[in-house]
Amino acid sequence: MVSSVSLFASLTPYLVSALLLFLLLEQLFYRVKKRNLPGPLFVFPIIGNVVALIRDPTSFWDKQSAMAETSVGLSVNYLIGKFIIYIKDAELSNKVLSNIRPDAFQLTGHPFGKKLFGDHSLIFMFGEDHKSVRRQVAPNFTRKPLSAYSSLQQIVILRHLRQWEESFSSGSRPVSMRQLIRELNLETSQTVFVGPYLDKEVKKTICDDYSLLTLGTMAIPIDLPGFTFGEARRAVSRLVNTMSVCVGKSKAKMAAGENPTCLVDFWTHSIIEENPPPPHSKDKEISCVLVDFMFASQDASTSSLLWAVVMLESEPEVLRRVREDVARFWLSESNELITADQLAEMKYTRAVAREVLRYRPPASMIPHVAVSDFRLTESYTIPKGTIVFPSLFDASFQGFTEPDRFDPDRFSETRQEDEVFKRNFLTFGNGSHQCVGQRYAMNHLVLFIAMFSSMFDFKRVRSDGCDEIVHIPTMSPKDGCTVFLSSRLVTSP
Repeated sequence: MVSSVSLFASLTPYLVSALLLFLLLEQLFYRVKKRNLPGPLFVFPIIGNVVALIRDPTSFWDKQSAMAETSVGLSVNYLIGKFIIYIKDAELSNKVLSNIRPDAFQLTGHPFGKKLFGDHSLIFMFGEDHKSVRRQVAPNFTRKPLSAYSSLQQIVILRHLRQWEESFSSGSRPVSMRQLIRELNLETSQTVFVGPYLDKEVKKTICDDYSLLTLGTMAIPIDLPGFTFGEARRAVSRLVNTMSVCVGKSKAKMAAGENPTCLVDFWTHSIIEENPPPPHSKDKEISCVLVDFMFASQDASTSSLLWAVVMLESEPEVLRRVREDVARFWLSESNELITADQLAEMKYTRAVAREVLRYRPPASMIPHVAVSDFRLTESYTIPKGTIVFPSLFDASFQGFTEPDRFDPDRFSETRQEDEVFKRNFLTFGNGSHQCVGQRYAMNHLVLFIAMFSSMFDFKRVRSDGCDEIVHIPTMSPKDGCTVFLSSRLVTSP
C-alpha cells in the first residue's frame, strides 16, 4: 500500500506535465488551424465551446455569422476536440456542397451524425454506392408516385385540420401550432412512406422514437445509458428494425403483383422487377434510408409549415392573394382533393412556399467533414478533419433583391430570382447530395398553405421575442407560433 502511494506520488509530476503538455498542444494546434480567421483566441480544454452551443444554439451561430462578416466569409471555433469552420459566403458554401467526394468533403448532417444515424445512412455515402441508392430513390419522386402521395398527404392534412377546427376554432383560447403541425407531419410521413404496414401501436412507438432522436441531435454526444444522445442512438436502432419489417412486407406484397400504394411500395416494386436485385436493396439498407427520409420530412416540414403560418399572418396582402389563387382552382366546399394539375397551377401559392423556404430555411446549415486538406480560398486551406458548416440561412440573404423583405413575387415568372440567384437558394442543398425529395417537400408545403388558409382565419398572439429564431433542431419561432383559430367554413370538407 505504501509503495503504491509512493509510486503514485513519484509519477504525479510526470502526469501533470503530460497533461499540461497536452493542453498546450491542443491550444497550439487550434491556433495553427485558425491562422488569421476570426474566432476565439483560446478555447476551453477538450470540450471547447460546446456548452455555449447547447445552452443557446441561436446565439452561438449568430456570433459565428457576425464574426464571419469581418473576414472572407469564414469564422472558426472548437467543439469537443473538433476544429470547426462556419461559412457565411454563399459561393464558398457552394464550393463545399459541390465537392462531396472521398478526397474532399463528407456530408455528416450533424457534428456527430455518423455515430447517431449509423453507417448505412444515405447521408454518408460516396461515389458509386451513393449513385446506386440515388438511382433507386429518384424514380419514387416522379410525377406518378408524387400524385399518389399528394392524395395521401391531403387526406391526412384535412383530418388534422378538422380536428383543429373541432378543438380550437371557437377562438376562445390560443394554441401553439408547433406540436399540432409536428403531429400532422408525423402522420403524413408515416402514411406516405410506409402507411399500410403500421398499426396504431407501432405508429405511437415511431413517434416516441423520433422525439428521442430529435432531442439527441441537440445533446452532448455521450453514448451511455441514461444520456439523451445514447437514448437517441438506441431509438435509431429500433426505427431501423421497424422499417425493415415494413420493407419485407412491401416486397412480399409487390412480388404478389399488387399495386404500389406508398413510397416503399414504389421502391420495392422496381427492385422486384430487377434480376439480380440492385446493390444496397436489402431490407435493412432500404430501412436506413427510410429512417433518414422520415426524420427530414418531419422536422424540416414542421419548421416550414410553422413559418408559413407566421408569414401569412404577418402579411395580410400575401394571405389575400393566396386565397384568391387557391380559389381559382379548388374550393374546400367541393369535397374534392386537389389534383396534380391544380397544384401546379397555383403559381402564387407555390411562390409563397418558395419564399418561406428562402426566408426561413428549415436547416440553417449542413455540417460536412474535410476528408483531406482542401484549399477553399487563395489564402486559406481547410485542415483535414475539420467540421465545416456551410450556412444555408446566410446564403438566402445574399444576392436577392431586398433579401430582408418577405416577397413571394421575387419567384414570379417575370422576376425569376430563383434562377437569377440560384446559387444563393440552398435550402435543398446543392451538388450530388441535393435533397432528392424536394418536390415532395414543396408539394406538402403548398398543399398545407392552400388548405389551411382556405379553412381558417388565424390571429397571432404576439409577445416579446416571439419571432426570434430557435433551433430545435430545425429553425422555429420562439413562441411555437401561438394563434387564435376560427373556421371560415360552414361545412368542412
